[in-house]
Amino acid sequence: MAGPLVGYRVLDLSRILAGPWLGQILSDLGADVWKIEKPHTGDDTRHWGPPYLKGTQESAYFLSANRGKQSICIDLATEEGADLVRSLAQQADIVIENYKFGDMKRYGLDYETLRLIKPDIIYCSITGYGQTGPMKNVAGYDMAIQAISGLMSITGEADGRPGGGPQKVGVPISDLLTGIYSATAVISALLHRERTGEGQNIDMALLDVQVASLANQNLNFLTTGNPPRRYGNAHPNIVPYQVFETSDGAFVLAVGNDQQFRKFCMAAGLSDLAADERFKTNTDRLRHREALIPLVSDHLKHATSEHWISLLEPIGVPCAPINKLDQAFAHPQVVHRGLRIDLQHASGNSAPLVANPIKFSRTKIEYSSAPPMLGEHTDQVLTDALNLSIEEIHRLRQRGVIYSWNAEAVGATQNEAVGG
Repeated sequence: MAGPLVGYRVLDLSRILAGPWLGQILSDLGADVWKIEKPHTGDDTRHWGPPYLKGTQESAYFLSANRGKQSICIDLATEEGADLVRSLAQQADIVIENYKFGDMKRYGLDYETLRLIKPDIIYCSITGYGQTGPMKNVAGYDMAIQAISGLMSITGEADGRPGGGPQKVGVPISDLLTGIYSATAVISALLHRERTGEGQNIDMALLDVQVASLANQNLNFLTTGNPPRRYGNAHPNIVPYQVFETSDGAFVLAVGNDQQFRKFCMAAGLSDLAADERFKTNTDRLRHREALIPLVSDHLKHATSEHWISLLEPIGVPCAPINKLDQAFAHPQVVHRGLRIDLQHASGNSAPLVANPIKFSRTKIEYSSAPPMLGEHTDQVLTDALNLSIEEIHRLRQRGVIYSWNAEAVGATQNEAVGG
């Protein structure tokens, strides 16, 4: 069976990452996603390189978040361009935008305007700080959100240790989580519309999402009144649960309960620790963390990471190697799950991509196309969705209202032929 969102259309006015990540999820699930981009420059992330896809100037960053979309270049700042986008909105089920507060209203593309011409539209706005409140006009950037939300205060090595201090997460986690939460919101709104016929406006804020996603750390604070501190690779609530050095590197040991601790001690040759009253329960181990960790650490340094993993994994003690990405993508489990995919790119090259992790039993995810070239689908969508004539499309292109990659490519080829 086709993907669960086949037949739905998404008008994607977003760029950078949070909005495009949402759009890519919806595309993976089967929706048609019309990605509206600025003529000639497009999504900012197209130029966030190197690295670029071989033989192109398409950045790896852009490729990561724009699979399966159709790129349509329209200048929203022109009256004709805004009219085109409003016409596309009438044909869409969902609108995504992540412009600054108030920008969409300036273009006549805000929710209140669009719902007059499409009453059941589902409109998802993504901003740094939301559509209300004292910071609604402030632009949101992932690292700033990681800082203001408290995430960086609990990420990184502890103060006073080598390398101590606040750290950001290694990927733009606030953007990614917002895209995922937004997908949940949009699909829920679709379900509501199926039941009631009503569309609605969705106000998503990176700050809201990141604060909500601090999970157990939030409750560590709210139940005690004490802000959590950084523990580096250790866990604030579970011991031992951290990175340990070995004779040839390091590995992760994640002992999640008292039974696992006893199993670990017996298998690792530390049975005396299992019998020690200071370490009997997790509460005890938390209280005596500073005594326990050096004992475990000194012992684990005497053998290789592979030795400890091969010993502990079969008996159900959670542990793992610390892989680089080349090792991760070569891992048998990652290979088996098909997490790397390759799709033919319009440039003629093959684009390496990462599969959607959702595995349905019936509504299979199918990858229709690689991330698009800038303006690759302008003519096609304006013809198919809005019934514009070739002459009208040519006029709009000449006026700079739209940009068409195919037309530019043909023009370049013709110029080269004439010049030759």
